Amino acid sequence: MSGASRNRFPGPITVFHERSLPERAAPVGYAALIDSFLATSSGPSVPLPRQLAAIGGRHRAIDTDEWRLYSPRYEPPPTLEGHLTFALKYEGLNLAVLKRLFLAVGPADVEAIVRARPTGRYARRVWFLYEWLTGRTLDVPSAEMGAYVLALDPDLQLGTVGENSSRHRVRNNLPGTPAFCPLVFRTPAIEEFMAMNLAERAREVVSRAPRDLLARTAAFLLLKDSRSSYVIEGERPPQDRIQRWGRAIGEAGRVRLSLDELLRLQRIVIGDERFVRLGLRREGGFVGEHDRQTHAPIPDHIGVRPEDLPSLVEGMIAFDRGAEERLDAVIAAAMLAFGFVYIHPFEDGNGRIHRYLIHHVLARRGYSPQGVHFPVSAAILERIDDYCSVLESYSRRLLPVIQWQSTDKNNVEVLNDTADFYRFFDATPHAEFLYACVRQTIERDLPDEIKFLESFDRFRVLVESIVDMPDRTLDNLFGFLRQNSGRLSTRAREKEFAAFTDDETRRIEQSYSELFGTGAHQAIAR
Repeated sequence: MSGASRNRFPGPITVFHERSLPERAAPVGYAALIDSFLATSSGPSVPLPRQLAAIGGRHRAIDTDEWRLYSPRYEPPPTLEGHLTFALKYEGLNLAVLKRLFLAVGPADVEAIVRARPTGRYARRVWFLYEWLTGRTLDVPSAEMGAYVLALDPDLQLGTVGENSSRHRVRNNLPGTPAFCPLVFRTPAIEEFMAMNLAERAREVVSRAPRDLLARTAAFLLLKDSRSSYVIEGERPPQDRIQRWGRAIGEAGRVRLSLDELLRLQRIVIGDERFVRLGLRREGGFVGEHDRQTHAPIPDHIGVRPEDLPSLVEGMIAFDRGAEERLDAVIAAAMLAFGFVYIHPFEDGNGRIHRYLIHHVLARRGYSPQGVHFPVSAAILERIDDYCSVLESYSRRLLPVIQWQSTDKNNVEVLNDTADFYRFFDATPHAEFLYACVRQTIERDLPDEIKFLESFDRFRVLVESIVDMPDRTLDNLFGFLRQNSGRLSTRAREKEFAAFTDDETRRIEQSYSELFGTGAHQAIAR
């Protein structure tokens, strides 16, 4: 008797693999499948989904961040088919769990599901997903009847228009390929963001700015984003490296992604190659610290095994060259950029290139106005705690299923096959976070910078009508006023601007106050 035929699904419990339920309930769907087929005495062998399902004793649903409890009338048959159908119907697709499940149960049990219901919508979806994920062909004849069904339920998760698979009579609307296919759930926040049409708002802001002013705005925003990206990594590089990386961001979207392009970006980011081996990692990679006494690694996140890097990088490149074009641009950017940083393909430079990829997708899709790149890194820096939480939202579920050991170089060596966990992660929190950052750059940062430059130009004209001075001196004057809430300090009056009369000082300070007030633009870091 096959493993899938045995009735060994969990009954009512209060704790599921260290995750507490809101009340005593029986795990169903993915939770039941993981517990029955993908768990050992040490715990699950796959990252747990963000939210699991169970059947409670009440006749109403209970929703928490980690659980959704259904009433008893939703209880599925205690079979592989029953729990698979429940998962597809109510929980959406978790491709990492599905692939590992298919490999665990083998083809015979899946063939039995298809043969029992050859025209069933869920049976055909299971059939398609088995062959798409595993690359193996089941011993069942091609479907001849039944209306085409969607592989991914667009009411639950974001998909594409897709293409028909006549063998299964399934329309493949998955947003990626078997090599790289993160997914995003529809949430109230995602729906609200997509309905805002932020790209059009950005174009409206840009259309109202004079061309020369817009060019100066774009140049500053590039520099601001480059500097912020280094600060996020805890680095303070020389100004020339900041400017060089800013120029690279300015070219984002012009060249399609390739391994050579990623290597070019890494060379720009690293600068000094003496202590970092460029190219794809040949050893393990992790984010975290080392024990102060033993120097053993203490990872917060572990990247993919070096031997899996070529296929995953190829998957991301394929996503960039086709699959992401059929998705909302910000959603696609979140999938690609956060997928890259989780995979962690390089020894160094992963974080900055990860944020570059956001610019790359937005620019290539025409989401950001031509010549303007939103200062996404600056917005991330302002929300750094949320950014870390978003990164950890998957890393903390991924880390427990990675088997690793410390190497003699105090690095990590991954011992189990983990590649699927990087191909198929849930990018919903990442998409929500990125959309919030993009919204901030469009609704606040971009118009504020344009307004600042307009005010600064007017300030320049007013000052020049009072006293003639070189541009460098005027910039210095503005800096003193900004640092002292619009007033020249006694020191500045006695030294740098001792030549000012009292009346000139009063008029200059009044001009500054009228244009900038005492705080409206003080927070802008120039």
